[in-house]
Amino acid sequence: MSLPERRPSDELATAGQQPIHGRGREFEHDVLRRVTRRLVPFLCLIYFANFLDRVNVGFAALAMNQQLGLTATMFGFGTGVFFFGYVLFEIPSNLALRRFGARRWLARIMITWGLISGATAFAWNDWSFYTIRFLLGAAEAGFLPGVVLYMTYWIPTAHRARILGLFMVAIALSGLIGAPLSGLLFKLDGIGGLAGWQWMFLIEAAPAVLLGFVTLGYLTD
Repeated sequence: MSLPERRPSDELATAGQQPIHGRGREFEHDVLRRVTRRLVPFLCLIYFANFLDRVNVGFAALAMNQQLGLTATMFGFGTGVFFFGYVLFEIPSNLALRRFGARRWLARIMITWGLISGATAFAWNDWSFYTIRFLLGAAEAGFLPGVVLYMTYWIPTAHRARILGLFMVAIALSGLIGAPLSGLLFKLDGIGGLAGWQWMFLIEAAPAVLLGFVTLGYLTD
């Protein structure tokens, strides 16, 4: 009978439950520092891309509504239908994450949400907007639980809350950087026959797709 596989964080967590002195404590802190340096900046980066793609529809609202003929009610329903897709596919996505592994499934989520987010640039009426928003929610489902699960592979329980706090900084950064960035992208209005809001969706979706492919090679299960 094969023994159950132990994750890196299991050994650190076990060590954290026992008295550690001298070189043992230094070793634990050194390993945790290395893991934090490698994982946290990258995970913050992909969460930044996630949140940016989620909120940029608000920056596009005025110009997009006018061009597509959307009322405030239509736009509100379209932004809200995102969460129908997210909630509906959350559990299936989490089950798939356990089956295929966090690294591959997170990469899949990022690539598909980036492509669908970029497709928002080509919405032509209210129903196409609703459909894209629903599919975007379905594509993003399971992303945050997947990241948290991945952290449990490497971060022991005693240190996990602090690391998750650092990870959540990406939410604030997405608003701080996303708003002026979106404003600058609107200046591309008319180039290539596309409106500024269309360029915004296309350009801000690209990092998610690229980071999805990077995730496959950078993260390790």
